[in-house]
Amino acid sequence: MANEIKEVFPYLRVKDAQAAIQFYVDAFGAKVDFVLSEPGGRVGHAELLFGSRTIMISDEYPEHGILGPQSTRGTGASVHLHVDDVDAMTDKAVVAGATLNMAPQDQFYGERAAKVTDPFGHEWLLGSHIEDVSREEMQRRFTEFCEQNKNNGN
Repeated sequence: MANEIKEVFPYLRVKDAQAAIQFYVDAFGAKVDFVLSEPGGRVGHAELLFGSRTIMISDEYPEHGILGPQSTRGTGASVHLHVDDVDAMTDKAVVAGATLNMAPQDQFYGERAAKVTDPFGHEWLLGSHIEDVSREEMQRRFTEFCEQNKNNGN
């Protein structure tokens, strides 16, 4: 029998997981499902529900090579939250302490999207569906977008 992937969970490593958990609750409406803490308070593992999806979080454990973006000077990933109202969610995240990287704007791929970075160094792409776009049309628009950016020196 083949070994099939059953689920995938983003796992965020942060400095001060307790503060990060509170930020995700305040900024994105996450619900705390489970927290496993050391007696001294360091979070070894936490699970937050973003809608019906789980994102896992832990404090840094430098002694085991577990570091977050603040210690490694950035992250190579982004978490995408698909929400009903990207403008309202972006405002809520900024009020809670996120840095606005890209204000909400309509995108060629059929979403209104924004980007924020949380106070712990993780980038979040926030998006709301605005139109159905076929893959072929999306490719046409992407090609056009790339050509425009090339001609604008970007």
